[in-house]
Amino acid sequence: MPYILVFTKILLLVCAVVFTWNGFEELFIDIYWICRTLYRKLYVMKRYKPLEEEQLLAVPEKPVAILIPCWDESAVIGNMLKNTLNTLNYSNYTIFVGSYLNDPETRREVDIIREQYDNVERVICPREGPTNKADCLNWVLKGIQLYEQENNMRFEIFVIEDAEDILHPLALKLFNYLIPRKDMIQLPVFPIPGKWYEFTRNHYLDEFAENHTRDMVVREALAQKLPSAGVGTALSRKTIDILRKKNRDQIFNVDSLAEDYELGLELGKYDLKQVFVRKAIVRKVTSVTNGRVREKKKREYIAIHEYFPKKFTDSVRQKSRWVVGIALQGWAFLGWYGSFINKFMLYRDRKSLITNQINLLGNLLAIFISFFLLYQWMIPDAYHYPPLVPRDSILWILLWINLFFLCWRIIWRVCCVWHLYGPLQAILAVPRLVWSNFVNFCATLRAIRVYARYKITGEIIPWDKTQHVYPTVEELKAYRKRLGDLLLERRFVTVSQLEKALALQKETGQLLGRILLEMNAVSPDELLQALGQQFRMETAEIDPYETPVEVLKLFPKKLAVKYNVFPMGLTEDGKLIIGAETLLRRDILSELENEIGRPITTRLVTRGDLAFAIRRGYQRLEKEASRPLLGELVLRSGKARQESLDKAAKKQRESYRRLGEILVEEGLIDDKEFASALQKYVETSMEKIPLGEFLVQEGLIKREDLLRALKTQENLTPKFGRILVEMGEISETDLEQILREQQDD
Repeated sequence: MPYILVFTKILLLVCAVVFTWNGFEELFIDIYWICRTLYRKLYVMKRYKPLEEEQLLAVPEKPVAILIPCWDESAVIGNMLKNTLNTLNYSNYTIFVGSYLNDPETRREVDIIREQYDNVERVICPREGPTNKADCLNWVLKGIQLYEQENNMRFEIFVIEDAEDILHPLALKLFNYLIPRKDMIQLPVFPIPGKWYEFTRNHYLDEFAENHTRDMVVREALAQKLPSAGVGTALSRKTIDILRKKNRDQIFNVDSLAEDYELGLELGKYDLKQVFVRKAIVRKVTSVTNGRVREKKKREYIAIHEYFPKKFTDSVRQKSRWVVGIALQGWAFLGWYGSFINKFMLYRDRKSLITNQINLLGNLLAIFISFFLLYQWMIPDAYHYPPLVPRDSILWILLWINLFFLCWRIIWRVCCVWHLYGPLQAILAVPRLVWSNFVNFCATLRAIRVYARYKITGEIIPWDKTQHVYPTVEELKAYRKRLGDLLLERRFVTVSQLEKALALQKETGQLLGRILLEMNAVSPDELLQALGQQFRMETAEIDPYETPVEVLKLFPKKLAVKYNVFPMGLTEDGKLIIGAETLLRRDILSELENEIGRPITTRLVTRGDLAFAIRRGYQRLEKEASRPLLGELVLRSGKARQESLDKAAKKQRESYRRLGEILVEEGLIDDKEFASALQKYVETSMEKIPLGEFLVQEGLIKREDLLRALKTQENLTPKFGRILVEMGEISETDLEQILREQQDD
């Protein structure tokens, strides 16, 4: 027992010294905050009127981009977006949500919102998630760059939020008011209270209330450098451009678990102006009591509200990431730089590695000593050891100082919590202080263990490491996304339409684009745009009557039918331009190039354009006609303009369907059977008989089925003249007269 008491006394002395040092340090921060607050009330606030809501509303709105990185947030992101879109008092903003290819649930929730709101965009991170928040944010910023280029606009404010945040309606108005005078703005973060007994969730109330009432204010005043909280942070365009240039387009540090913290401190190196804004709007609230109407003023802070974890393990995991990122990685990446004040603030960020351990140790010692004294009091006859703390000793004095600091700290925390959450939460903040120490102790132990394992083994820290390869905007534009995602992004289809088409694709094995066309969910042009982006290919329209006859002779009809392509022209350097409905395999392109003896470049075209071109284009070689005679005659007669003729020709091409497609759709032949038959037809009988006749001879379809399919094909493709009449470009009488002239010729 004596050895235990000696060891206890040593630990007690260590705790007393640390608590005393920490107490004086915190007292200095408190006194500075009090003096600053009094000075502002006595001098500053008398000269400057408080910022009013009308002033925020009077400033013209600048374009704002809101960045929300997401991984596995399907449970909250939909409601968050709805709430944000329905409550923000701002119109000129766009929300960019970062998501992952292997997180379809989150993507679906975002897409449902995108159908209803034009100012929500989704950015796909190319690597499978989860990477980390920094990587996701970097990709979101790339997506914003691309959005700016495509829409010929420029965002002036960038706001970082999380998927669970509740933004104050005036948050963007406040950012809009202060930027570009300020380069970074940090709003307070106020956790949402849980039930009174949820100590894990509610201990965040106490810590954030104190930190965002006192610490951030003092830090801004003394160091002029602010860490970002990762939410409620607004950056000016100037800030983004500087960081993009300095960091080689990698704005957020993907090696850090606290990229937001590092970002804020990095801005101080470039003399960018940072400010922590704890602004409250005073509103009049009316209440009725005992039949009497009363009106009182209520302070409403422009802040970010969110729920924090209520499970102990989740809280430990979250806080351990903070300790790793801020204390350990911050030390490794940032070092100790700047003035004495800046080093002092960095020390305050990193001292948690020690104080979180000592705080819990002090609590345990207090419990042990209390039980020891209770034992001696309850059993007077027991052996009485010398006092642990002799009166008037240094340890005695230190413990009295510690008692003062403990009471002071409790009073301070109670006041901060009372101011924001009322008396009940303020009272509960006292017992929660012990629980907070325990959570922080466990989080620090976990952080040290995780970081030590990383340093020893080189194992990637979960949610931490990612490859340092970041594409340019052009490379991002070329990134191969799924066709469904591209169609959703461009709002060409709805989520329900896409889900129905995917279900049909699973059943039939058909191409998704073809299914969507058959559902009339997209137009051929819309599908073409999406495919062009997906395959990184130029798109084009085919007019078979504009392709030079010499080019048609270069590319045999046999190849066109076999590979479903059509020659369109030649480039300046002699490459043959061919139109295709989809991306051609490299081996097919090589075979075509060997066959014709020149290099080939491909353009994506619509299915109707391609089928019509193959059918009508090669007829020109047989008839030696450079343009459809009817079109020439209509143009010469002056009855229609060239623009109208082009529109009519496009409409005719879009409606054209190949015979094989009709046979397959009507169930007269299997898709694979037709593909095999087409291959045989090209190799053996193409020069002799039409395709339909070949299918009949092979016994694949009946003659009556062929006749019915040909009739369907004719009905689906209206005559050129009929289209002009339906467009109102020419009358029936004029058309008949032109047709008679054509017959006479």
